[in-house]
Amino acid sequence: MPSRKEGLLVLYPEYFDSRLTRKEGRRVPKNLARDAPTVEALLNAARAADPGLEPRPEPRKAYSPRWFDRRGRVLVKRKHPKQETLLMVAKKL
Repeated sequence: MPSRKEGLLVLYPEYFDSRLTRKEGRRVPKNLARDAPTVEALLNAARAADPGLEPRPEPRKAYSPRWFDRRGRVLVKRKHPKQETLLMVAKKL
C-alpha cells in the first residue's frame, strides 16, 4: 500500500460508482458518480483533471471492503487534499 510519505493517493473505481451507496464506498456525490467506472476511465479522467497528478494504474488490486471484486486502482501524486482530488477527477469522468 502506498504511504503518505511517498506522496501518493489511491483512487479506487468504487469511489466513483453510482451503483454503490456512501456506506459501500462511494466518495463523490451521486450526480458526479458514474455507473461502473473502469481503471482506464479513471486514468484518463485524472490526466484530464491535472496532468501533474501523474496517474498510474495498478490493475488487479481490490478495494478492501470489496476484496472479491478486483477492479484495480489508480495512484496519483498528492498535490491537493484527497476529497478535492476526488471531485476534480469525478468532474472529468
